[in-house]
Amino acid sequence: FQQEFYHIKESVDFHCRSNNTAHYTIEISTKELIVRRGQSFLLTLNMTQPFNATDTLVLTVETGSFPSEKLGTWSEFGNPSCMYTSDVKAIWKYSFDCSANLARGMVTLSVTPPADAPVGKYSLSANTGRGKTPLGTLVVLFNPWCSDDWVFLPDERERQEYVLNEQGTIYVGTEYYPRPRDWIFGQFEEDMVDICLKILDVNPKHTKDPADDVSARCNPIYVSRVISAMINSNGDHGVLTGRWDGIYNDGERPDSWLGSVRILRKWYKTSCRPVKYGQCWVFAGVMCTVMRFFGIPCRVVTNFQSAHDTHNNLTIDYYHGENGAQPRDSGDSVWNYHVWVEGWMKRPDLKKGNSYDGWQVLDPTPQEKSEGVFCCGPAPVAAILQGDTNLKYDVPFVFAEVNADIVNKKVGKSISTKAVGYNRRTDLTNNYKHAEGSAKEREVFKRAVTRLNSKDDQAGDGGEEPLKVEMKIEKVKSKLLGCNVQLYNSTW
Repeated sequence: FQQEFYHIKESVDFHCRSNNTAHYTIEISTKELIVRRGQSFLLTLNMTQPFNATDTLVLTVETGSFPSEKLGTWSEFGNPSCMYTSDVKAIWKYSFDCSANLARGMVTLSVTPPADAPVGKYSLSANTGRGKTPLGTLVVLFNPWCSDDWVFLPDERERQEYVLNEQGTIYVGTEYYPRPRDWIFGQFEEDMVDICLKILDVNPKHTKDPADDVSARCNPIYVSRVISAMINSNGDHGVLTGRWDGIYNDGERPDSWLGSVRILRKWYKTSCRPVKYGQCWVFAGVMCTVMRFFGIPCRVVTNFQSAHDTHNNLTIDYYHGENGAQPRDSGDSVWNYHVWVEGWMKRPDLKKGNSYDGWQVLDPTPQEKSEGVFCCGPAPVAAILQGDTNLKYDVPFVFAEVNADIVNKKVGKSISTKAVGYNRRTDLTNNYKHAEGSAKEREVFKRAVTRLNSKDDQAGDGGEEPLKVEMKIEKVKSKLLGCNVQLYNSTW
């Protein structure tokens, strides 16, 4: 038996225009192959002689500095069929496309990245038996059109809005007069490929362990959390520096930005130096751009009368001295509005079936640290509504933003986002909380407190209520102006 070896000509056709159109990435580039995982794309290899379907043709894809089969960052596939061990992740495959003309040496393949492939830039090579021939590079993104992808979004109108729409509206103002602010996301500008991949590559987790970081990019939960941390510059080489004191002499005013692209380009062109300055709606707008680029459905959400609970006790505390003055600042506060984003993804890590799949709160504005990093989320909106404060990530903090207890005002009002397909406001308040003051809202708040105090990270419904002390206070005698009030209390 004598094996025939084939040479691949220099002309390799990535069919960028047709592939990118089919993968909804044509707005990014017509020259670079950008595909979505779980969906096939065409590739034509021009051989120096006729080719047979049984002949040797093995393709190799790899991403990151330390590609590995077990990490899902390296895959070899084709003919002869490769033998995979059980611990191999993210296996690619190809088949011969009907447009192939093997007799003329035109080998057109239908290549499919797995639905759990790490997102990022890959190098591709082919081997016909005489060593590897480099073919070029391609970029792989998440795929909300693929039912096997964790970011699958069933509604096409929502995919058009939350993945493909490059323009949007961010609401500011007050709960009574929400004011729309136009924002250009620009996620499909051509240089967004390099910029968004750079954001992942300079994150501290990549610096610490590049192999594991690239491998974990298969997971939108991980990727969205990294993006949340990298949009702000606290503790890393993030995109934006926040400032709230009104002094912007060495930068630009937060309200001068009209969109994300100029901010991201400035950060990239200055070797990842943080851009000055941003506030919550700017952080959220930039994060929405990066999320949509990677293919994670994303929308910007505004919470009016937004609480900031610094003590993680689900209350906003004010201290009053004996003369009525506040002797010290509790650190808690209520903002007239605060802006974050929601990303759409599954949450199998919570081990509750699909109960917490769907919209997840992510907040890039640096407020409190989460596991030692200034980031927030993903926190399932469903968990916030139900008071499941024992779940990852940062559910207690977001729950307090929309439903903290405070004596003299209500928080979490007119929670808003842009409507699907229209330039008008959609109210999301009922997604986050039950009617203010209702029996259900009080029940959920008590549940939230109970679960927050539970030692079990994934506590069920059977957790015991914490001990309570209730008091009844009665006057001993009538009050007199200028005199102390005498009270009697009984405890039971």
